[in-house]
Amino acid sequence: MDPAPAPPPPPPLAVHLVTGDASSPALSHLLQSLAAARIVAFDAEWKPRRRAPSAPSDDASPAPPNPTQLPTVTVLQLACRGEDGGNEVFVVDLLAVPLADLWAPLRELFERPEVLKLGFRFKQDLVYLSATFTAALGGDSGFNRVEPFLDVTNVYHYLKGHDMQKRLPKETKSLASICEELLNVSLSKELQCSDWSCRPLSEGQIQYAASDAYYLLYIFDLFHQKVSIEEKCSPTAEASDEHCSQRASECSSSGNDICFDGYSTSIITKYSDRILLTESDTKARSSRRKEKQKLSSDAKCKEKFDYNTEWMGPPPWDPSVGGDGYPKFLCDVMIEGLAKHLRCVGLDAATPSCRKPQPRELLDQIYKEGRILLTRDAKLIKYQYLATNQVYRVKSLLKHDQLAEVIDTFQLKISEDRLMSRCTKCNGSFIQKPLTLEEAIEASKGFQVIPSCLFNRNMEFWKCTDCNQLYWEGTQYHNAVQKFMSVCNISE
Repeated sequence: MDPAPAPPPPPPLAVHLVTGDASSPALSHLLQSLAAARIVAFDAEWKPRRRAPSAPSDDASPAPPNPTQLPTVTVLQLACRGEDGGNEVFVVDLLAVPLADLWAPLRELFERPEVLKLGFRFKQDLVYLSATFTAALGGDSGFNRVEPFLDVTNVYHYLKGHDMQKRLPKETKSLASICEELLNVSLSKELQCSDWSCRPLSEGQIQYAASDAYYLLYIFDLFHQKVSIEEKCSPTAEASDEHCSQRASECSSSGNDICFDGYSTSIITKYSDRILLTESDTKARSSRRKEKQKLSSDAKCKEKFDYNTEWMGPPPWDPSVGGDGYPKFLCDVMIEGLAKHLRCVGLDAATPSCRKPQPRELLDQIYKEGRILLTRDAKLIKYQYLATNQVYRVKSLLKHDQLAEVIDTFQLKISEDRLMSRCTKCNGSFIQKPLTLEEAIEASKGFQVIPSCLFNRNMEFWKCTDCNQLYWEGTQYHNAVQKFMSVCNISE
């Protein structure tokens, strides 16, 4: 069942891949768009670091470790919105663009006061981006300031009712989770750890990179709309109210989601922040942690013990061991996407209550609730206090393959009537009696928007008993049913 109205056109996006020097049409187009932009969303990608395999020990002395270096940014994504409300998305290949041609326009953009910059935890990206330009161009060629800046993490907390002027919660969701909750868009993170230094970039990598910047603009739209409604332009004077109504009419007639007037400028003044990099931010962290973690071969051998990654059984829900016969899983943070797929086929799949749970916390939850822990973390399997029938290491990488693997491993029977029968957002159950359109509209006030295209259709709405999310059997529902029938080999 459809949990929310469809967002702006989903991927594949119209993306401008930027390569070449300043004389190339692609880079010229980017620079023109940046000069005319009023909002720019940023993201960056770099080659993920993987721990090198241990070299076989011999009598020779080991080579001294390389000095710690910051990753080199190889891809920069920018989503630009001009005064006309139009959006353009650029994926800049920093291995194919002379950084000297990009440095001055970027630095000017980062500090231009009338342009709002958006990002998601962008400070780390800025540190790596600054180090990349400094290493290539030398001297004072980094970036140490972005202003005005709005972090989408703070925007999310504001949309959920937190006061942005007060201390915000430390725990935060991933961008993929935020997009799914606010925009009903599922951003696949399967390419996040791909090698961004390899060329050519695949179409999948280009679309993935572009999406991370593109959807920041639409999260900002939700923020702008909420602020506009709450502050009602200027409640202190009738003249201001008339002006507000006039501007709203103009914006509506122009078809733009955001109108760039003095009110938008006031939003920047009131809610934006800035990123300032200090000297310590631009230095790589000490490698002392790695030194402390180094153990001799003998010590490592003593710590190791044999463990079996294959499923041994029986599961805790098996009636033969006192279970109730209903499969229940706990997916750790590495495979949260699998949890949603399991819910889509009607299975009880919980996730940890915090972003970085300790192994003992996972253990307590699976024992208390009679679940099996699903993970891709090999370290968890090694904990000796985990019973062999309480944890399973998922081998597949892609979510569809992971779902098929779990169904096959635990011999689960999936029927068509169980598809889409659980809340994909929180794992809750649905109310027994569906809501009418009028009841759904009332239940969704201040929480969820019912698309106007459903008003003239005889629709039933289902509400989650835990999080109150509303669902209906629309196009997304039917597409999802067909997809999971195929994955689960359910014949029509």
